[in-house]
Amino acid sequence: MPDPAPPRRTAVRGVILDFYGTLVRLVEPLPPSHRPLFLRRGLAEAADRWGDQWSAGPRDGEEHTAHSTSERAYHAWELDRLRRRALACGVPAAQAGPLAAELDRAMKDLRLARFDDVPEALAGLRARGLTVAVCSNWFWDLDRALEDTGLAGLVDVAVSSARAGARKPHPLIYRTVLERCQLAPREALFVGDMWEADVAGPLAYGMRAVHLRRPDRAVAGTAPPLPDGAARIPTLAALSALL
Repeated sequence: MPDPAPPRRTAVRGVILDFYGTLVRLVEPLPPSHRPLFLRRGLAEAADRWGDQWSAGPRDGEEHTAHSTSERAYHAWELDRLRRRALACGVPAAQAGPLAAELDRAMKDLRLARFDDVPEALAGLRARGLTVAVCSNWFWDLDRALEDTGLAGLVDVAVSSARAGARKPHPLIYRTVLERCQLAPREALFVGDMWEADVAGPLAYGMRAVHLRRPDRAVAGTAPPLPDGAARIPTLAALSALL
């Protein structure tokens, strides 16, 4: 007897993409360093303790639903986290609040541009009748960032960690974007440049995943071996061949 045919996989009905590093990149002028903000206040020792300017945000995989009830509540939490970190670094209490507000503005002073292959790739997905979504560890204003980079008209659903109440690879954010798209996990393909957030996390939640490794990627290091259910591409232009 011939070998039985392998079971057919459920057809992909929607593609969910990461935002930064997948659809857009930073362009000059780059965000300002945090150190001068401390030095202007005579806080050199606190600046040394603060460390990397991007380490002050929520951790990947962190759940924060209690603070994601509204934009106002979330922003208050952002400021309070920065203020408490500043205090822990030795910033005097009278300066911690104003410094936190300035650090918050500096962290969000981002100049973004879409990668050249993005518009055609997203338009091609929509031409196939697929739902196109963006799921990102991002601030509250992901919708505005999509608008500013000319991508809003190519995306059906946008879910940020700030609004979902958890950061990838927490299951809550995947559940949120799938519900918004009205997709079952097996019907979705997740695409992104970060391994845990965009590949391992979606696979664990039952989606298929594509690891985007652009030649000019910001993520250094060797790519992990591909598990079952995952693929790897160098550009979004190569995505259509997988569908």
